[in-house]
Amino acid sequence: MELTTLILALPSVTAFWLIIGIVLPASLLVLRGKYHAGIIQTMLVCTAICCYLFWLIAFLVQLNPLVGPVLKKEELEHIARQWNDAEIHLKS
Repeated sequence: MELTTLILALPSVTAFWLIIGIVLPASLLVLRGKYHAGIIQTMLVCTAICCYLFWLIAFLVQLNPLVGPVLKKEELEHIARQWNDAEIHLKS
């Protein structure tokens, strides 16, 4: 993943979920007593926290994956040919 993607994605998505989780519930303070504002605020905060954590975990897992694709020897050789005979280190 490119550094520019990391620099742009993390703050922008964080700002989006902060708006959903803090700004919208705070703006509902005006509606105190109307339309069950307390329940709506709680739902917005919980939704923002859950969605942000889900996105953050999925995003961070992609930065350093624990497992990679399992490729056959022929597939690795084909990739090396496509990459102009890049050196391949095969495990026995």
